[in-house]
Amino acid sequence: MKVFFIGFGQAGGKVVDLFVGDDLKRETHHFRALAVNTARTDLMGLSHIAMKNRILIGQTVVKGHGVGTDNETGARITAEEIDSIMSAIDHIGTHEIEAFVVIAGLGGGTGSGGTPVLVRHLKQTYKEPVYVLGIVPAPEEGRLYSYNAARSLATIVKEADNTFLFDNSAWKAEGESIQAAFQRLNLELVRRFNILFRSGEGRGRGVGEMVVDSSEIINTLKTGGISSVGYAKSELPFEEKGVFGNLFDRFSQKKENDEEHLVGEDKSARIISLVRRAVLGRLTLPCDITTTERALVLIAGPPQELDRKGIEKAKSWVSETINGVEVRGGDYPVQSRFIAAVVLLASVRNAPRIDELIAIAKEIKEMKEKRKDEVGMLLSDDVEPLF
Repeated sequence: MKVFFIGFGQAGGKVVDLFVGDDLKRETHHFRALAVNTARTDLMGLSHIAMKNRILIGQTVVKGHGVGTDNETGARITAEEIDSIMSAIDHIGTHEIEAFVVIAGLGGGTGSGGTPVLVRHLKQTYKEPVYVLGIVPAPEEGRLYSYNAARSLATIVKEADNTFLFDNSAWKAEGESIQAAFQRLNLELVRRFNILFRSGEGRGRGVGEMVVDSSEIINTLKTGGISSVGYAKSELPFEEKGVFGNLFDRFSQKKENDEEHLVGEDKSARIISLVRRAVLGRLTLPCDITTTERALVLIAGPPQELDRKGIEKAKSWVSETINGVEVRGGDYPVQSRFIAAVVLLASVRNAPRIDELIAIAKEIKEMKEKRKDEVGMLLSDDVEPLF
C-alpha cells in the first residue's frame, strides 16, 4: 500500500520518522512523509525524514517554541498556515498514493489541534481516503491531556475516513513512567501498522495463497469510526531467513510475551492460533470486540507457510467472534523466519478508555462554562459519546 504519512506534532513526527527509517532500508520505497510542527527542536530531532520535508508553522505566534498543550492555538495556527502545508504535500507529490495517514498524539497542542483542520482540507482536495492514527494519552499524562484528546477525537472521527487508535495506557508497563515508555510504545505501534500498511507490495517476495491488496484495507475501513489492531507472531521451526526477514525483527525484542515457538505444528492450525492470539491479546485500543463492524485478517510470512485453508478458518473464527457483517482476509508473502498475524478490527463501538475521555471532557467543560471561559470554534465541543 502506497501511503503518504504526515506526522503532526512531536509524537506524530517521531512515529512517522520510524516508518520512514524502515522504508529507506528497503529496495523499493512505498512511503512518502511530511513532518509538521510548531516546535523547531522537535523537527530537528528527527533522523530519517528529509529536511526539506519538515515544515515549521506558527513562527510569528510561538517563534518556533511550540504551543505546549494549547490545542486551540494549534488549530488556529494550522488553519492560518494550511496553504503552506498543502503546498508542501503537493511538492512531495501525491501520484500513485493510495491513502493519507495523519499521525498525531491527541493529548498535546500541535497534533491534537492541527490534525482535524488538516484532515478536513485533505478530504476537500484529494480523492484518496484520509486516515488518522491517533495516540491516546495515558491517565498519568494529566487531565488536560485527556481533555485535549477527547475534544480532538470528537472532531477527527467526524472528518477522517477512519481513525486508528493506540492507547498508551494499555501498553505502559506497571511501574514504568510514561516518559521512559514512549520510545518502546512507538516501536510497538510501528511494528503493528508497518505490516498492515506494507501489505500488497508483493513484488519479489514469492506468491501467496490469497494476497491482500490496498483495496481490501480501504473497503474494510469504509464505514468510518474508530478502529483497533491486534498482532501476534511466532518464530518458525527453521532458521532460514531471507533478505526481507527483518520486517518483524526490526521492531522486536529477543523475548516477548506474544512470541512462541511452534515446532511441528500444522500450518493451518498455526495460522488459526496466531489469529486468536492477535484478537484476544492486547489490542492497540482495548475494546469490546463483539461490537466490531468489519475486520481484516492479514497473515505475513514465507510463501510456503501461507495456507489458504488456515486463513479461511481464521476468518470464520473472527466472524463468529466479533459478530461483524464482513470479514476480509489474505496474506502478505515475505521471506522471514517469523510468521505474523495482524487483525484489523474496524469501526468498533465500545472502548472503555474512550468513555473515560468523554467523561473527563464533560467534567472539564462544565467547569469552564461555570467560569465563563470562551471556547474556541476550531475544535469540537461535542463531548457526547462517540459510539
